[in-house]
Amino acid sequence: MLDITALAADALSRAIHSRQISCREVMQAYLTRIHRLNPHYNAIVSLASDQDLLLQSEERDRELSQGHSRGWLHGMPLAVKDNVLALGFPTTHGSALFRNSIAQQDGLMVARMKAAGGIVIGKTNMPEFGLGSHTFNEVFGPTPNAWDTSVSAGGSSGGAAVALAQRMLPVADGSDFMGSLRNPAAWNHVFGLRPSQGRVPQWPASDVWLSQLATEGPMARTALDLARLLAIQSGPDARTPLAIANSFDENWSLTTGGKDLHGLRIAWLADLEGYLPMDDGLLMVCELALQNLAKAGAEVTLAPLGFDPQQLWSAWLVWRQALIGSRVADYLALPGASDLIKPEALWEYEQSQHLGIGQFMQASKTRSAFYAHLLKLFERFDVLALPATQVWPFPLRERWPHAIAGRKMDTYHRWMEVTIYATLAGLPALSLPAGFHPNGHWPAGLQLIGRPHQESSLLDIAATYETLVPELLGIRPPELKENQQRGVQQF
Repeated sequence: MLDITALAADALSRAIHSRQISCREVMQAYLTRIHRLNPHYNAIVSLASDQDLLLQSEERDRELSQGHSRGWLHGMPLAVKDNVLALGFPTTHGSALFRNSIAQQDGLMVARMKAAGGIVIGKTNMPEFGLGSHTFNEVFGPTPNAWDTSVSAGGSSGGAAVALAQRMLPVADGSDFMGSLRNPAAWNHVFGLRPSQGRVPQWPASDVWLSQLATEGPMARTALDLARLLAIQSGPDARTPLAIANSFDENWSLTTGGKDLHGLRIAWLADLEGYLPMDDGLLMVCELALQNLAKAGAEVTLAPLGFDPQQLWSAWLVWRQALIGSRVADYLALPGASDLIKPEALWEYEQSQHLGIGQFMQASKTRSAFYAHLLKLFERFDVLALPATQVWPFPLRERWPHAIAGRKMDTYHRWMEVTIYATLAGLPALSLPAGFHPNGHWPAGLQLIGRPHQESSLLDIAATYETLVPELLGIRPPELKENQQRGVQQF
């Protein structure tokens, strides 16, 4: 019999539209897998009732029988990140402050995915307010890694990455501020794409001018699925004035197989000449992934960033504290908030209280100079490559790594510094599954940063990469062992 949950999303869509399988069968297969695995992984939260979801899938079947398809996602189950509005579902942001907050409308990205036929079945778990790349919170608890339940899944899109890796979802959405798509994708052996700033507009939003460091985007098990989901999520909206004017599907043919890599110039930035501390083995795994691209014709050159990374870190702190501090300030106005908000969020707020407009403008000038510098770098190279993470997945019970390779981390997020470069420049960045720790069950990712608005180029590379390493990408997470059947560990 056909293993429905093992199908890539594009193959699943074709099977649904050819009536090889029904939408009801798809929903039942995924619900069966969710009920078996989710108690151990806690990746999907606020799950709707089976009865309601099966009724919705039967309605999708009736539509197909009448010759009507809503789109590529027709009949597919979706669980959206818990900071995204989905009508009728809780939107907790992983915070006890919003435990009972029920969305009265769909966010723009969710509305687009539903319009393409997707059925929202629940939400995916995340850290409180999305802060810190480690998925745990006081509402739902932690989400362990898909490959080893004793270590972190990453975050903040950790629930999405685990649900995808464990085939509880065919595709997943996430968001990325400081690697929140790239980090969990790397640690769970799936693809994650942070789109260009403005590619996937966000609405509703309290600010449509400055809050552009974070962006929503797709996660998938194949490059084609990643591209197809991005095509649905992207496109301009009049309510979001900084959205990219053209739709992504104008830029990529959505075909498999990728393109010839001869002539592709990749700058391997590695650890920025020793500036970024790295766990042993991560650089080597990424270099092996680059070697595979080189065998297909790419020219890989070890290159310096050429811009003071400490200056960038200082600018990053200012931008992050300005954006997050103002958001936490709104939360602190709620009754009892100071006792319910996690210390890392309170720290962001406290730091923001010392910021002045002069500091912010200087940080903005640094961003501008860095962007101009990267444009010059892209005259010599087509793609910039970095590790997607600086550490291997760490123990689930730790809040964050306090040191890397003997170097102390001076903030709760310094260990994710490798992700800030694409974010600050507003550039697209794709995390490729690169390989594994010598223990065989901690994945790592290679981060590829592309030119402005050139997601298509990154997806071409990813599609070609799939043809080069089918054995690597075909590895699935191990089955749960007997001693892992007790459910999710609690803090």
